[in-house]
Amino acid sequence: MGGVTVVGAGVIGLSVAHELATAGHQVRILAAQEAPASVSGVAAAIWFPHDVSRSTEVIDSSEVTYRRFRQLADDPATGVHMRAGTVLSRRPDPDTSWTRAVPHHEPADPARLPAGATGVRCTVPLIQTDVYLSWLRARVLDLGVRIDTAEVRSIPDALRHGAPDALVVAAGLRSAALLGDDDEAFPIRGQVVRLANPGLTEWITDEDNPDGLAYVVPRRHDIVCGGTGEAGSWDRQPDPRIEAGILRRVRALVPELAGQPILSRAVGLRPARSSVRVEAVPGHDRPVFACYGHGGAGFTLSWGDAARIAAFLS
Repeated sequence: MGGVTVVGAGVIGLSVAHELATAGHQVRILAAQEAPASVSGVAAAIWFPHDVSRSTEVIDSSEVTYRRFRQLADDPATGVHMRAGTVLSRRPDPDTSWTRAVPHHEPADPARLPAGATGVRCTVPLIQTDVYLSWLRARVLDLGVRIDTAEVRSIPDALRHGAPDALVVAAGLRSAALLGDDDEAFPIRGQVVRLANPGLTEWITDEDNPDGLAYVVPRRHDIVCGGTGEAGSWDRQPDPRIEAGILRRVRALVPELAGQPILSRAVGLRPARSSVRVEAVPGHDRPVFACYGHGGAGFTLSWGDAARIAAFLS
């Protein structure tokens, strides 16, 4: 069969497949589950390099993705919207390296912030995950990509499926185990609760909240409220006590959320690593590439890292 096989059908796998197919490759995706059932389907999916080491490569990929999402926001069918909001910090020397990827940003009005906090105001892409992932899957299929449901257990196993000329491992948390050469990957447990939206459009993130991570991301029909960042936890069940803490934090940040009914709740395991891994993997009889370890920045890095993989295969 030849071509390129991509292992993984989350936002990274789909984006990689899209860019490879656009470049003229014959592409096949192998995945045990499709994007809505993965951590991609749980994400609040606001553009921001969260839970990831902000290297030069990460900021560069974030910038590429920002530009692509800004273009996609012109088409309502994509589920991408440009939304204004605030990134809070409670540190004397906040990391603002990410602002290099954002065309316009400015200091937030201190009078509108919690005591002791500073903030950056900006407009970034917000991705309605169910709409966007369905749109992206349809685009990939339109480009001739084949999507097969398969439980890939090893690299030799993946290479036996259709005998591809090259392989890209973009399977999130499973990637390190498949490759067998990486002891740096780990999960970061993220719990969210989704509330009815009383008409809010602006988002806010508060990573340094003394009571725990807090963010409020309004979408079309709900508001994603979080969260947690429990490194090393594999627990996928929502914890009522954690949820109660999330609700206290987000209602303190955004009082309009008081009294809003809970629509749903979810837990996702962010595929984290000491650094994002986008590189060739030696030791195989055909080219193998890794594209994983994106932490809470899968959507944020998706198009940029997909372009990096496509460049390896050009």
